[in-house]
Amino acid sequence: MSQKPTLQTPRARVNFLGSAKTGTQHAWLMRLTSFALLPLTIAFILLVLSLAGRDFESARILLGSACPAILMLLFVGVGVYHMTLGMQVIIEDYIPEGHSRELALMANICFGLLMGVALIYALLRLSFT
Repeated sequence: MSQKPTLQTPRARVNFLGSAKTGTQHAWLMRLTSFALLPLTIAFILLVLSLAGRDFESARILLGSACPAILMLLFVGVGVYHMTLGMQVIIEDYIPEGHSRELALMANICFGLLMGVALIYALLRLSFT
């Protein structure tokens, strides 16, 4: 592949394309949330299997105890955060720069917050009533 001759220096060609150092924190957060979701997903599956066949009141009593409620809250919180980070990567990779990307990133954050708040509210209401 031949490049067209230009008067720009190599630095000028890559100027304002972003820093190569910014993705490290995002990658570490994705790995950290993935690692945290492994035992939380196993605990979630075991909890759901233990709820199978129970009526609503016994399920409420089980989810009202401290350990299952905390595990569910952690699963929901970490899962929604991991989902938001993953969608952010997809949006940044596949939507071209401009207003549509900014709107998609804002919608992603709002959707993640809305889902997180709704799920945590449902769990807390189920646990405390």
